[in-house]
Amino acid sequence: MIVNQAYRFALDPNATQMAALASHAGASRKAFNWALGLVKAQMDQRAAEKTYGLTGDRLTPCVPWTLPSLRKAWNEAKGDVAPWWAENSKEAYAAGIRNLVRGLDAWRDSKSGKRKGPKVNFPRFKNKRSETKSCTFTTGVIRVEPDRKHVTLPRLGTIKLHESARKLARRLEAGTARILSATVKLDGGRWYVSFSCEVDRQIADHARSDAVVGVDVGIKHLAVLSTGDVIDNPRHLAGGAKHLRRLSRRVSRRVGPDRRTGQEASKRWQKANADRSRAYARVANLRRDGLHKLTSALTADYATIVVEDLNVAGMVRNRKLAISDCGFATIRGLAGYKTTWNGGRLVTAGRWFPSSKTCSDCGVVKAKLPLRVRTFECDACGMVLDRDLNAARNLARLVEREAGTGVAGDPEPQGFNGRGADRRTPLAGQVAVKRPPRLGTVGRQRPTADRELTFAH
Repeated sequence: MIVNQAYRFALDPNATQMAALASHAGASRKAFNWALGLVKAQMDQRAAEKTYGLTGDRLTPCVPWTLPSLRKAWNEAKGDVAPWWAENSKEAYAAGIRNLVRGLDAWRDSKSGKRKGPKVNFPRFKNKRSETKSCTFTTGVIRVEPDRKHVTLPRLGTIKLHESARKLARRLEAGTARILSATVKLDGGRWYVSFSCEVDRQIADHARSDAVVGVDVGIKHLAVLSTGDVIDNPRHLAGGAKHLRRLSRRVSRRVGPDRRTGQEASKRWQKANADRSRAYARVANLRRDGLHKLTSALTADYATIVVEDLNVAGMVRNRKLAISDCGFATIRGLAGYKTTWNGGRLVTAGRWFPSSKTCSDCGVVKAKLPLRVRTFECDACGMVLDRDLNAARNLARLVEREAGTGVAGDPEPQGFNGRGADRRTPLAGQVAVKRPPRLGTVGRQRPTADRELTFAH
């Protein structure tokens, strides 16, 4: 199976190489801003000409929003725009223009409705201080040295690695991987190199080929499995909060940058800010490492994994939940491609599937179950079970159902509001009866179709 996979390694560059890395990142940002300025100037000029009544060929011609066209325009103007352009690789400027083309395409597709999801805004100019420093190489000498402790990149030369690249080197030597591009990036005060590779992976056999596991992510625990296993949330951010507060106070006491007055940051502020950035990067790395280990273990042991489609963005806005230190969306994303690599499948339950309200024993659904209630008690069969474990078991049983809407967790067709909320959930000990339509005032008459209501015996 051919897949695209990235290998990321930390770098240990010397002072000269660090300056060269920063220069390439700045060159990429310069080309991005110049091309964006050209596009905006042409758009504004054509918009002004249209107000004069000009149309068609009478308008000022514009450079097409394609990589070859913008690169050609850059090569014609780089002598005046960036006289120092020869100090960096041509790939640095091409990377900046390529990023702009992708941003323009995403904005155009989002505006026309071709691109689904959240609205994409028009690209903005990149700031030297706030933007992430990165640069991508697609051509030239890109290789891992035989000692597996050095990498060679165009114009940057051979750079020492902080860790061994044996995982990638073994595949390159065996001929099961091919490097497509390399991206250098400054993250948390350290430079990294990421190799985008085309890898021929062998589908691994599962330890439990027919086993299904439901994964319920919660607030009290990071995840609860339908097998009864509980994965505690290490809460790395909360654990490092005291250290981060101390570093933040140290930064606030230094003389920082001020855009209003043009004041530059002092050396002590830069050092303190770098220490704080490294502390935040360490928290992110610890969380990412734990999520990778969890998803790798699940995808290796189980052929089918069932998760929920949670509204993570909405949950984060609820300050009482405090789920920012969990990484719910990351778990689903990692499990998505790892199940493919291991020959399994990932089943996603519908967002409105009542996993917590449904009894995993008899299937009766509660009408309400507040979040503060952590134990599920069934009114029909009397089963008492932990709320998260009950939800995980319901998720595991989804693979045995046929969804009427094509989405797991929707056993019946959806209603007129798109999420089935117009149908009341039947409770234990209730039967469905019909009532005649009720007529109201003129203009407010109810539909003539019969509507179902539930009444207790």
